[in-house]
This record gives sequence, structure tokens and C-alpha cells, in this order.
Amino acid sequence: MDKLYKTQHEKFFAHTHNTWGHKWGYKDTKFILNEDGSVRMGGDRYELCGADLPDLIPYIEEMLGIIIDPNDTLPEVENKPVRDAQINEPFMNEVKSTFPEDRYSLNDEDRLIHSHGQTTSEEVYKVLYSEVKRNIDLVIYIESEEEAVQLINLADQFDICLVPFGGGTSVSSALIIPESETRMVVAIDTRRMDKIEWINEKDRRVCVQAGITGSRMEELLGEKGFTVGHEPDSIELSTLGGWIATNASGMKKNRYGNIEDIVENVTMVSPNGTIEQVDPIIRASIGIKPQNILFGSEGNLGLITKAILKIHKKPEVHKYNSAVFPNWETGLKFLYELSKTNFIPASVRLVDNVQFRFGQALKSKTTGIHKYIDSMKKFVVLNIKGYDPYQMCASTFVMEGTKDEVAYQENNISKLALACGGIIGGEENGKRGYMLTFAIAYIRDFLTDFHVIGETMETSVPWSKIKFTCDAATEKLYELHEKYNFPGKPYMSYRIPQIYHTGVCIYFMLGMSVKGIPNAEDIFGSIEHEIRKVIMENGGSISHHHGVGKLRKDFMGKTLSQSSIDLIKNIKKAHDPKNIFGIRNNVFSD
Repeated sequence: MDKLYKTQHEKFFAHTHNTWGHKWGYKDTKFILNEDGSVRMGGDRYELCGADLPDLIPYIEEMLGIIIDPNDTLPEVENKPVRDAQINEPFMNEVKSTFPEDRYSLNDEDRLIHSHGQTTSEEVYKVLYSEVKRNIDLVIYIESEEEAVQLINLADQFDICLVPFGGGTSVSSALIIPESETRMVVAIDTRRMDKIEWINEKDRRVCVQAGITGSRMEELLGEKGFTVGHEPDSIELSTLGGWIATNASGMKKNRYGNIEDIVENVTMVSPNGTIEQVDPIIRASIGIKPQNILFGSEGNLGLITKAILKIHKKPEVHKYNSAVFPNWETGLKFLYELSKTNFIPASVRLVDNVQFRFGQALKSKTTGIHKYIDSMKKFVVLNIKGYDPYQMCASTFVMEGTKDEVAYQENNISKLALACGGIIGGEENGKRGYMLTFAIAYIRDFLTDFHVIGETMETSVPWSKIKFTCDAATEKLYELHEKYNFPGKPYMSYRIPQIYHTGVCIYFMLGMSVKGIPNAEDIFGSIEHEIRKVIMENGGSISHHHGVGKLRKDFMGKTLSQSSIDLIKNIKKAHDPKNIFGIRNNVFSD
């Protein structure tokens, strides 16, 4: 088995890294409002970077019924308050004598970064424009499983609360420190554990440390000609351990599976020892598998240190395509028929009309021959085909495999799209629609400056209840927007990023102007809670891939029977009786 001992040259510290820290993404990337009213995405990480987008602000103003005033922005708190660290002196003395000085940090900015995730209303909005209630007291950057064991033993000895921390991309309020917690709280940042420990090319397995980010893992595997294929929207920032802890899903799950399909063995260090299978198991009937409990454990049971994953040869062909449909119903029919075939691509997504127009608003101004071609495309769609620009929607595809596999998929997908009343949109539109996913996350922080708050929600729902769920969520948003007298109009759009045999994942984007509304983030949070309630009442799940955390804890009683909840709590009680891993997510929440 080959060993790939590659890691970063410099010690990782969150507060000196090239990520934003409190906002989403990287410091060299953000949307900027130009003097002429167009918008530009700075940096060079994404295809969208560097182009002027003249239609984005008009789109936002139309959809929200407001005017974006460049001179009226929400001031960010410059000197963000950080409460003094609550130090358990005997524990701290042991840390200093056990670990090198570069393993821990009491830096205020570092502690604040580790005190929140990326949930808009309860975390990001609070840290940027007011304050978070409680801060991490100490950050420890472990570099090995042995150090994890040492730290957990010390925490158990001195009764310290430990919080696993990966990429910090959680959008379920999972990193909020419980109000009832009175002990010293220590964040364990795993991102220095970013190595591939070994790779077995014959068995197509790889052992990877849990702190590696998705993009780093793919980079290292790519050098050997392999891929794992798990590609969530947050792949650049999120970690392998975080994927397992939240039971994550990736955009190309049709080909490679969700995280529970990819992982063959998980190693978790807990106060009661190490939980893992002795060896990875292809598939075996061994009774109850403790490993299954680790998926979705959300930091409650221990620290995930490594995992063994399935790997695949990098595909011979990687190709994009797209299709346009006259309306949402027609697009849904296409997805349903596609789900019954043997040519489902690695990724297939359907966006509603609102998101379709959003994608158009993120296009740069074309000139010359490109402008002529674009106008001809629009003429064909709107005039010859008779599509209504306020009804049409689009689907994008990513096809991977051998040349013959991709050709077979593309040929049959095109036939099916045409049979369902759609037209083929081409490779360029397919690639652009797929890659936009990584760039548009930055828009939330750009619009917040102009008093606009937004969030994403996701659920899984049976085929028969898609319409009910979408309609109910939209109606509830409009109802609550009017109830709380928010300015302008609310924004709601949705897309289907995953299809299954029995249903789909629906991904909602919602937002509104909050200018002049006191405590707007708290009201927005309550609105999100009410929308989640009607989603579940109409057949949706508590979450498809974001997890429960503390944001959706109230709905667990409608998801699991009380005996099931008691079973989980009893496992925790037996394995971590002192609640060392006391972040209290999911059924353990306050």
C-alpha cells in the first residue's frame, strides 16, 4: 500500500488563514458593488470572478421590491466583543506540559471564529452585527490521533467540555455553545490532521485523516489518478470528519453515493475508548454495527480522527449538459422519468423559474458575436418554442465515466428531455449552472451589507408531495413576511439537487429586506422555524444533509419515537457519562 504523507508546510491557525473566518469562503473573494450599479466578484477562484454583472442588482430589486442604496449599508461591528476565557487552571497547566506551544491558542479572534458556524440568523448575523452569547475558551489544534487521546483523557480528568471543529461550515447552529454549560469549553480543530495515511489501489480503498478538506483530499488523490467523488457545495472548506458527523450528501451522489455509501470504516476517539471496526468491511452481517451510530453524531459522542473510504479511478470523460423546460411541472416530470432509468448522470439538478432568472442575472454583459448568439438563443426559446420567461426552468447534468458510458447517458437524457417537452441547453450552460454553486454562497454576505438577510433550507420529500411542500413553504413565508411587516417582498426559490427512487431533495433559498426592523435576525430565525414546521407537515424530512444541530432540535419528536430517542441518549450516557463532548446537538440539546 502506498503512503502519501503530504500536509501543509505551515502550521494552520484559523485566525491567520486565508478564509474569511466569520463570513463564508476566502478573504480574496467577495462581491463588490461598482459605481455604475453593476456587481463584480473579486479574486480569481471562480469562473464568475472578474466579470461585471449589470443585471444582479436589478434582479434583487425586482424580486425583493426594494431599492439598493450604496450609501445605506449595515455597519459591521469593528471590534467584535470576546468574553474573557474561562480557564480551568489545573487543566491548562497539563495542556502546557503535554503539548507543544503551537498546539493551542488563547487568541481572542481565534476563539471567536471557533464559537460559531455559518447559520445566518443565529450565528453569522450575531457575530458580525451584535455579539455571540458565549465564546470558546481555548482552541487546540491536534496533529495526530495520539494527541486526540491525550487531550480527551485530560478533559475527562478535569471535567472539560470538548467541541469538535472541522471546517466551521455548519448551517444548523451546531457550534453554538449551550447556555447551560458552565465548564471551560475547548474547541478541537482537526484541520492539521490533513494527511492521506495510505492508499490501496488494488482494493480501491484509502485511509484519510478526518481534518482534511474535500478539495485537498481530491487534489492528493488526483495525483494518483483517483477520486472519492463526494462533492458537497462546501467541498473547499468542509472536512471529512464533518461530512461523517452530519451524514452529508454530495452533488455527484448518483455515481458515488452519499457519505454513508462511501465510508467503510470510521475511527472515533471518545472518553470510553476508540470506536471502530478492526478492519474495513466490504459488507458483512455482524449484528448491530456501532459505526452506523457515528454518521450524524454531530459532535455528541467523540472526535472522529480518520476514515477508510472507497476510491474510484478518475473518470475518462467528464461532461456537462443542460435542458430547458417550459415550466416546473414539466421539469419534474422529466426528473421522475429519469429516476426510473439506467442512465442517471453523476449529478442532475432542476431549478425553478426564480433560480433560473437568478442564474441569468449572474451573467456578464456580452458583446459582439457572443451577444448575437445569446439573442438568437433567447429568440428560439421565447418565440419559436413559446416559453414564458416567467415560467421556464432548467436542469443541469454532470456525466462521468468512460467515453461510451457518457455518450449513452447523453444520448438518452437528450431523448428523454425532448420527450418530456424540453429542449437541450448545451454544455456551456450545464457547466456554468453547476459551477455557480460554489460562487453564489458569497452573495449572502454581500447582500447583508444592504440590509438583506437570507438563508438556505433543505429537505427530502416523496415524489407525490413535492408540490405540496414547495407551495406550503412559499405560502408560509409570504404570510409571515406580511405578519411582521417587513419591507418589500419576500424571496423564495427552490431547486432539486438530488433524486432518489422514492423522492427528492428540495433545496430552498429564502430572503427579505430587514431594513428598519428591530431584532430582525431573531424574527427571521422564527420565520425559518415556522417554514420548517410546514415543510414537515406536508411530507418533508427534518433535513436531507445539513443535519439537526440546535436549529431543528424541536422537530426530533416528530422524527423519532421516544424509545428511539431514549436509546440514543442511553448510548451517550454509557459511553460519555460526564458529557465531555457536551455540545448538546440533536436529541441532546437543552
